[in-house]
Amino acid sequence: MKKLFVAVVAIAALCACGGGEKKSLEYRGLSMGMSFKTFCDSLTARGFAVDSAKTDSDFTTVSMYNPNLNFRLMLAQNNDKLVAIQENYLISTNDSTRKMWQKMHDDFEKQLGAWPNMLKDGQDHRIAKFEADGGFITLTLENTYKPTLNVLYQLK
Repeated sequence: MKKLFVAVVAIAALCACGGGEKKSLEYRGLSMGMSFKTFCDSLTARGFAVDSAKTDSDFTTVSMYNPNLNFRLMLAQNNDKLVAIQENYLISTNDSTRKMWQKMHDDFEKQLGAWPNMLKDGQDHRIAKFEADGGFITLTLENTYKPTLNVLYQLK
């Protein structure tokens, strides 16, 4: 009986120690916990290229694009660690941004299994902030003179 009790305590201790690992937020299947250079290399392998005209000289923020997609990426780093990624969508009409925002909102709800914190909920200005494992995803719609749709991935 004493050996069984010791075995149970040992298993509980192992589970407690193993549970301390922090899960990182994922961006389209890529872990945001990897180094900044490795993350950029992974995006390059997926067809993205660095836009040197919109990237700062010390690579604190890097702009990337893929000619086959309708958004650009802005990546921010601090000490070779990825801090945030923002997708900026290139859409021309208010109706298409509203529909796209709603579809992305519904997809994130299903994917994350959580309701967002609606920071702003109007017809032409909506902000939804989702909490995910290891970070936050903020979906922003602004339909003004030039419609904009952004998705911001931030690590905790």
